[in-house]
Amino acid sequence: MPAGGTLTRATRVRALLALAILALSTFLALTQPVRLGLDLRGGTQLVLETRDSPTAQADRDATDRTLEVLRRRVDALGVSEPHLARAGDHRIVVELPGLDDPDEAAAVLGRTAQLTVHPVLGTGPGPRSDPADPDAGPVLPDDTGTPLRLGPPALTGAEVHRAEAEFDAESGSGWSVGLSLRGTGERAWARLTGTAACAAPHDPARRAAIVLDRKIISSPQVESSVACGVGITGGTTRITGGFDQRAAQELALLINGGALPVPVDIVEQRAVGPTLGALAITSSAQAAALGVALTAVFITVVYRLLGALATLALACYALISYAALLALGATLTLPGLAGFVLAVGMAVDANVLVFERAREEYAAGPPTRPRTLRSALAAGFRNAFSAIADSNVTTLLAAVLLFFFASGPVRGFGVTLCIGVAASMVSALLITRVLAECAVALPPVRRRPRLTGLAGLGRVRSWLARRRPDLLRHRRRWLALSGVALLLAVSGIAVRGLDYGVEFTGGRMIEYTTTRPVDAERARAALGTAGLDRAQVTTSGDDALTVRTERLSAAQLRTTDRVVDELGGGAEKVRDELIGPSLGDELRRGALVALGLALAAQLVYLAVRFRWTFALSAVVAMAHDVLILVGVFAWLGKSLDGVFLASLLTVIGYSVNDSVVVFDRIRELRAGARGAPEFADLANTAVLQIVPRTVNTGMGAVFILAALAVLGGDSLTDFALALLIGITVGTYSSVFTATPLAVVLERHDGASPRRTARRTTGRDGGRDRRDSGARV
Repeated sequence: MPAGGTLTRATRVRALLALAILALSTFLALTQPVRLGLDLRGGTQLVLETRDSPTAQADRDATDRTLEVLRRRVDALGVSEPHLARAGDHRIVVELPGLDDPDEAAAVLGRTAQLTVHPVLGTGPGPRSDPADPDAGPVLPDDTGTPLRLGPPALTGAEVHRAEAEFDAESGSGWSVGLSLRGTGERAWARLTGTAACAAPHDPARRAAIVLDRKIISSPQVESSVACGVGITGGTTRITGGFDQRAAQELALLINGGALPVPVDIVEQRAVGPTLGALAITSSAQAAALGVALTAVFITVVYRLLGALATLALACYALISYAALLALGATLTLPGLAGFVLAVGMAVDANVLVFERAREEYAAGPPTRPRTLRSALAAGFRNAFSAIADSNVTTLLAAVLLFFFASGPVRGFGVTLCIGVAASMVSALLITRVLAECAVALPPVRRRPRLTGLAGLGRVRSWLARRRPDLLRHRRRWLALSGVALLLAVSGIAVRGLDYGVEFTGGRMIEYTTTRPVDAERARAALGTAGLDRAQVTTSGDDALTVRTERLSAAQLRTTDRVVDELGGGAEKVRDELIGPSLGDELRRGALVALGLALAAQLVYLAVRFRWTFALSAVVAMAHDVLILVGVFAWLGKSLDGVFLASLLTVIGYSVNDSVVVFDRIRELRAGARGAPEFADLANTAVLQIVPRTVNTGMGAVFILAALAVLGGDSLTDFALALLIGITVGTYSSVFTATPLAVVLERHDGASPRRTARRTTGRDGGRDRRDSGARV
């Protein structure tokens, strides 16, 4: 230990590493643009799934070619900064910022646009010329309903050089689509029209049928001026058919973009209005600022100088997290922003664990030779590392599962939570340590140790040291109370049922803001009168109305917009989501798989790190928390959607974190104890020792979540509510469910205390834990 106030070499190395990380983070934050999700900046997202056709298989190569065709169509739409990406072998995600009409985008992107031009063989049914080819010799009705028997296609859209919407004001024919043909297309058109010109003037064979996706959109007759056998030369023609401007422009766009190699189905579409996106950014930023400010004040009051330094480290954490988000090119979504804010609470937890252990170490020194601030701080970081590492690993497990098994913007939550976990480790174990070691090395601080917040156990710990309550004496009563809470939760699920969101059931959800409040029953009745008798209507606040129903046709959508507009004295569509039934089933299965894998992964990890009794107790407590949270939402009639899934998996991480901290302390006390103490006594001592950490960490998280609940907007209110419930229940269950259950399981395990002590010591058995069993 160096004398005086000099810094150790290790501290200087940590300081240089911290400066390098902060310098790189600052550079990235200043030079790299952030990529906002559509729920923050407004726009439309479509998920398209390729499928097999009679002539082509929807393999990976076909999906890639489909992606290129869609990219040309999107470029023709004129959307700024579009993003298209393949997701798996059969799905393509299309993001169109600024476009808030998903039906318009779906009409353009979802059509196969297979353009073919056929000779007309006659009218009425007739045999196919080639039964193996669906475009050879079909019988299709023209615009008058007359069935036309067509020959094999003479040319396709691939041979069209360019298509352009045109308006002919002189002839009064209105809008049409002009085609420019080159090479083989020009020669094929001349042969087709030359053969048709040989037919009699009113013979159907004098016509050429232009077919788009097996529908005749135009069947013009070759004019009498065209010579038989010569046809129309020059490589130009027009498609007429009573188009308006939008239809003509859309057809020209489809022809120019080319036909899709395989058909596609739109399995998901989301649209968020720009107003809602801007509001989400503002409200989330306000919630983040308020929550972090309250948390900073709280830990500064509790831990004084070191608390203020931890606040500075939290600011560095935010910078590192933001820079990592930019470096990975990740998209920041609304749930992701919530995860970004929420990870602040995790960084607070790591600091609290270190400071509480340092307080213990400082108070544990003998009166004749008390510990120095520097040695107490070093011991605090060393002894807290195991609990911090285990807590963060369990949270990472939940976040990774969320990323792989969730979909849409909720995956952004998993990304930012993973980034937040890594950044919180850097913040607490590197930056906070450097700042704290530099502070305690200063002579004025060494002379006034109470300024640091370490020279004292704190009021909660002091009260517990005097009273030493036996919290686990009535462990069976605590377990019975947990069982009653579970029974109430399960009864809510059985009585009220679960209200799955559109993401899990499929269907359409449209959210409006209205000029005046609208009664939900009145809106439901009005929609039923208009033919939408299965629509579900809910209201929130004074001006928000949500309609959930099955798939809507274009006419039904216009009817819904009109009814809501009339009832609300004017309405603006701020959110529009469509989930296909197959995707809804898939998402629901994915959520269950994610939950099951989370439980299994936590069980395996904890069994390896601790004992099977500890692992089983933690997983049972976790399942207890999950069921209670789901039951409360069932009683409240809240929807279970993708955001709820994000909160549920976060609650799993929090629940395991609290249990891990308790079990880590039990393992430490057992390793340092003399003789063979009762496991129940060790567990009670461990619970009393971690209560200050639990209270302080919980308060930090509550400040942030309360700010999100009040200021975060409708979509984040339920998210924050779920986490507030989950953290409250998780804090309770770690002490009064997981620990009592571990005591009961240990009593029935049949292992001797000595053998059990050796098995639970693990890799940490050699650490210095002097008098650890006597401290509170």
